[in-house]
Amino acid sequence: MKAVQFSRFGPAAEVAELVEVPDPGPPGVGEIIIETLASPINPSEFLSFEGRFGAKGPQLPAFAGGEAVGRVAAIGGGVSHLKLGDRVLTQYAGRGSWRERILAKADGMFALPEEIGTLQLAMLAVNPATAWNMLNNFVALKPGEWILQNAGNSSVGYNVVRMARHLGARSVNVVRRDDQVEPLLTKGADAVVVDGADLPARIAAAVGGEPIRLAFDAVSGGATRHLANAVAPGGSVVVYGILSGGRSEFDATDVLFRDVSIRGFWLTVWFRTITHDDKRDLYRRLATMMTDATIEIPIEATYRMSEFKRALAHAARPHRTGKVLLVMNE
Repeated sequence: MKAVQFSRFGPAAEVAELVEVPDPGPPGVGEIIIETLASPINPSEFLSFEGRFGAKGPQLPAFAGGEAVGRVAAIGGGVSHLKLGDRVLTQYAGRGSWRERILAKADGMFALPEEIGTLQLAMLAVNPATAWNMLNNFVALKPGEWILQNAGNSSVGYNVVRMARHLGARSVNVVRRDDQVEPLLTKGADAVVVDGADLPARIAAAVGGEPIRLAFDAVSGGATRHLANAVAPGGSVVVYGILSGGRSEFDATDVLFRDVSIRGFWLTVWFRTITHDDKRDLYRRLATMMTDATIEIPIEATYRMSEFKRALAHAARPHRTGKVLLVMNE
């Protein structure tokens, strides 16, 4: 079967290659074979190629790809809760989804709703779950309360905007360019400000001086400081991405004298530490939100797996308006 693999760390275009690898073979007891259908290219894919995803990079050689949706193609003994043709999240099998077939344990997996399109389901596992956890697990938000985030036009950002509205909260969003303001307002953002000088003051003006107790940081670097400056005393900044490249900066005075907390959220840790029942309950909740269009993630382009280098180049472009996905076995 075909797979995208890398045997050394470096820029995606230089280290990723399409290879032929052995089929995973028949499923054993408690196992299934999944035919991968679609997978989005998230920022974490580029970090993985560079060896910067997680505490340390994956063991090489490694299959590329994070979240994906697939179709059950074979079922081993003792598996009664799934049937052939059911669509499932490959997240339960770990990273390495850019291959045509995956052998995985069936424990914890469940059939996804038939009424949701395959491409949307491919984007269910990571970004909506990240947004939901950050909105619900750090601060008990009150109706009408403001939350703050940078990278407001990102996939997580879009989910935060939609879910905050669903929960009765309001969002103030930081974007990089003027042309990103109106599209985000159209999607449901309550306020949008463009990054630049005097950002904390302009955020305060956008929310009418009301306190902000919760902020989400996808960028790190100096962006962490700007958000920490903008939240109220006792507020929390949750760092969940490193789009700027790594180290977060913040003013010690915010932490010492204003009791601002700098927290972190990585979905992989959440996924490893909660029960199968809790995962299933959350993903079913999020799938319902996709069904009723509370969340519908914009898509800019799809590519076959054989076109993965074009897909990676497209996903790395600035000024995109939606996700780039790889499709397989369709």
